[in-house]
Amino acid sequence: MLSHAAVYRGDKTFSLEQKQVSDPGPGEVQIKVAYCGICGTDLHIFLGHMDQRVGFERTIGHEMSGTISAVGTGVDGLKPGDRIVVRPLDHCGECPACHAGHEHICHNLKFIGIDTEGAFQEYWNVPAHTIHVLPEGLDLAHAALIEPLAVACHDVNRAQVKSGEDVLVIGGGPIGLLVALVARHAGGKVTISEISESRLAYAEKLGFTTINPKLSDAAEQVNALTGNKGADVVFEVSGSQPGVDLMTDAAAARGRIVMVAIHAMKPDVDMFRFFWRELELFGARVYRPEDYDQAMQLLAEGVVDCSSFITDIQPLKDIQGAFEALTQNPSAIKSMIQISGNAE
Repeated sequence: MLSHAAVYRGDKTFSLEQKQVSDPGPGEVQIKVAYCGICGTDLHIFLGHMDQRVGFERTIGHEMSGTISAVGTGVDGLKPGDRIVVRPLDHCGECPACHAGHEHICHNLKFIGIDTEGAFQEYWNVPAHTIHVLPEGLDLAHAALIEPLAVACHDVNRAQVKSGEDVLVIGGGPIGLLVALVARHAGGKVTISEISESRLAYAEKLGFTTINPKLSDAAEQVNALTGNKGADVVFEVSGSQPGVDLMTDAAAARGRIVMVAIHAMKPDVDMFRFFWRELELFGARVYRPEDYDQAMQLLAEGVVDCSSFITDIQPLKDIQGAFEALTQNPSAIKSMIQISGNAE
């Protein structure tokens, strides 16, 4: 059997090719992929920022949904026809982090779809331990949002957001918006700081208070909104030095800061502020299985307006144009690729 696949060739180029589909090996399942979202990391790969890690012969993609088409030997509890998503982390099981129960931050972690073959292909074999079976009735296009929503769930769980707390989200891109939605669901009073007018407008449409730090002093705005206290919880999702400056300037005494963004350069952090206000800083990387389960539940409850969050859906044959368009469209929230002709 042949499978159409988008292969990254470097120089901002995908080639659509046919690959021979192998049977799933022991402990693996084969998936007929339905949809796969384009995430920020995929864009970095497309723009050539990760060539040394990814190479020029890889099918990428990990924000996906699909249906099991076959199972390998030794796989229990899963069967062809199950509607699923993949938690794309393959841990070693041998390092200190794995032994401590922190498999998601394994010292030798392979991120499936970056370090190994990914979901921008019709049929895809993955380890069975990565599979989560979807709730009944969840649209497969919407289910492809579970991976980024699980990121947000992990971020909010790391912060332990409590009802009534003032929450500042710095950066209103897809992950920042999802963090804001999950934090609000947890009871937080959420403000989003963002410089894009289109993203600010969308955040306001979702009912969030917003700040544009290009137009006013964001820390002063946060103080004004919180009775001069500051934010109890701050999520840095911008990946920028001004965002790092704001995360300490806007934090309340004993505030909790979660570093969500991956910074291209080591940022300068105001350690004096950490000392004076006894701040706490939490790292938050990817997700645990329970974060995936929570993300599926939140989607089923309608916490995310999936129809408005998904900006556009393009067929696999147009993946090159979809990536090119996304690099030129700062107002896009989530662009998605439909992989299978009959996705359901």
